[in-house]
Amino acid sequence: QVQLVESGGGLVQAGGSLRLSCAASGLTFRRYNMGWFRQAPGKEREFVAAVGRSGISTWYADSVKGRFTISSDNGKNTVYLHMNSLKPEDTADYSCAAALEANRLASAGGYDYWGQGTQVTVSS
Repeated sequence: QVQLVESGGGLVQAGGSLRLSCAASGLTFRRYNMGWFRQAPGKEREFVAAVGRSGISTWYADSVKGRFTISSDNGKNTVYLHMNSLKPEDTADYSCAAALEANRLASAGGYDYWGQGTQVTVSS
């Protein structure tokens, strides 16, 4: 079965950096577009970033543009989210997701598979 397993979350001070990883199995990774979403307590899940199946096209939420970078490694079936200049408002549970189609990558409904998430906490 399809599994998406996130890692790399943790506690970091404001201004610091983290790299999240999402390892995929049970699917043909190169056929899927990959995305990251986050959900803070009491808030709706929100789109963070996505990368096309080619690994070339990327999209970002305005709130993270210039600070976060998404990348993928087809050889390792893994997508990454490099997060720099972290702010307390970036605190959330971060989940990766896989989408066969690329027409709704900024919407959670556009994804076919989801990971369990990894917690990121940014202290002020």
